[in-house]
Order: sequence, then C-alpha cells, then structure tokens
Amino acid sequence: MDIETGAHKIIEIMGVSPTGFEQAIDQAVSKASESINGITGVEVVRQAADVRDGRVVTYRVTVKLSFVVN
Repeated sequence: MDIETGAHKIIEIMGVSPTGFEQAIDQAVSKASESINGITGVEVVRQAADVRDGRVVTYRVTVKLSFVVN
C-alpha cells in the first residue's frame, strides 16, 4: 500500500447503481472526486440491494474514502 505520510481524513458515503455493486462503488468514488481532491483509498463497508417483484433493482454500497489532508 502506497500511502503518503501526514494526515488522512476518512469519510463514509453511499454509492448507488441500477446495474451492480462494482458500478455503485465507481459512482461513490466518481461523485466524491468532484469535490474531494486526492482520494487515496476506498474500503467497502456494506453492500445491500433493493428488490422489487423478485428482481434486484438497485445496488447500494457504503464505502469509506481516504484522502490526504492539506
């Protein structure tokens, strides 16, 4: 693991996708990157899904994102 020395902040957010867990993770990182610079890592904390009529319709992941504090 290549982590910079110094201080890192960790936040927890949720990503959502209609197509899969991996896409939900990508959504969480992508959206967070719009307002947070220097994201260095992601940890999946929880996975869940919404089901309607016997089919998964929404995939949700709760992730912790790490980034360097300037």
